[in-house]
Amino acid sequence: MIRVGGQKVPTRTILFIASDAFFVIVGLLLVTALRFRALSTISGYLRNHLTVPRFALVVVVTVVGLYYNELYDAHVLRHRREAAVRLVQAVGLIFLSLAVIYYLDPDLSLGRGIAVLAAPTILSFAIAWRWLLETTGLLGAGTERLLMLGTGQTGITLVREIIARPELNLKVVGFLDEQGQNIGTSLVNPCIIGATSDVEKIAKQEKIDRVILSLAERRGRTPIRQLLHLKFDGVGVEDAESLYESISGRIMLENLWPSWLILSNGFRKPAWMRFEKRAIDIVVSVFALVFLWPVLVLTAVAILLETGRPILFRQERVGMTGRHFEILKFRSMNQDAEANGPVWAASADNRITRTGRFLRKYRLDELPQLFNVLRGEMSLVGPRPERPVFCEMLAEQIPYYTLRHSVRPGITGWAQIKYQYSASVEETKEKLEFDIFYVKHLSIFLDLAILLETAKVMIYGHGSK
Repeated sequence: MIRVGGQKVPTRTILFIASDAFFVIVGLLLVTALRFRALSTISGYLRNHLTVPRFALVVVVTVVGLYYNELYDAHVLRHRREAAVRLVQAVGLIFLSLAVIYYLDPDLSLGRGIAVLAAPTILSFAIAWRWLLETTGLLGAGTERLLMLGTGQTGITLVREIIARPELNLKVVGFLDEQGQNIGTSLVNPCIIGATSDVEKIAKQEKIDRVILSLAERRGRTPIRQLLHLKFDGVGVEDAESLYESISGRIMLENLWPSWLILSNGFRKPAWMRFEKRAIDIVVSVFALVFLWPVLVLTAVAILLETGRPILFRQERVGMTGRHFEILKFRSMNQDAEANGPVWAASADNRITRTGRFLRKYRLDELPQLFNVLRGEMSLVGPRPERPVFCEMLAEQIPYYTLRHSVRPGITGWAQIKYQYSASVEETKEKLEFDIFYVKHLSIFLDLAILLETAKVMIYGHGSK
């Protein structure tokens, strides 16, 4: 599997993206041949110096259009009717986007005849290819067989995650019990099939590809010699925490050994990366403010008409290294929302105004934080800043909570696209697992992926409270 910022991208997703790009090119070549027919004319068109960028533009816009219509989401693809409807919507969005681009730069246009023929051709290829993969079962090929060494809670949580994500093509054959006394007992779905002392024999019998360490207590109970034999025979050996991290995009804090955090890869912040990230923050914020000023003005007017002033909401938050700063947001609650003290936002919160509910759904209330970014208090991407009173409480109740303050807080972040708003200590703990994953795998590429996903979250209004 390919990793994006430390998280594994399913082979299925990569296959879909590559096949979509391939079929777009094939479709364009086929349509070009049908449009011009004469070999000399076709050859002249293809040799034109603008043909490659024209085709590349169509490929990029198509893949992005399919992505924003969630056509690389395994849950959507399991329902053929919904997938077909989304494909039609995606093609409409793709050609509308291309029409705007062609209007701005006519030289990039494929030509009216080719564009008209390309739409049904590419749509047909996309539908036929997805139907073929689903009906032939090719997407299930190459399933990796896993054996869980131990019955620790981390391993059980990991197996639940694997079962919930069939697109990963991972199959858990079973658990091995530390004592060898509970054979046949079902922990999740795969049951206990043997003892940890028999790991080498069972791994060979079951043709295991990877052994996952999930012992409740490793000291004196890890069959080192047998694991070495398996390792030298080509069987992978990995701890449950690392595998859970790579497939879920979060670091499991429950029962996490401090030594794992100390010895694991990541948590690097070289000077060049900090400089590059800050430069991107400034450039993007300036362009965003210039481009979105009509939205800012309309939002301000809507708030003013419904509930009057103040339009902006200012609140003290905790930033990098624990420094306090004043965050800016469009006010989305009534003016006396916290007359009885600070509380977490909740679903169906009656303090939120009608305008505020719309702003929160599409994250428009966060736009003034672009000024916080320009002032160096925040970044475009990072853990969301929390209030001092909550930080003090959470630091006492949640281990490793202060690790999130090792980077600038962000307008959006890994936790924001992967999880909902937190409204309790337990939800905050789960959200922290995503924040620490981000801190560990901090990179410009991961920031770009988060920004692309944030745009989709804003379009569909997921996760708002």
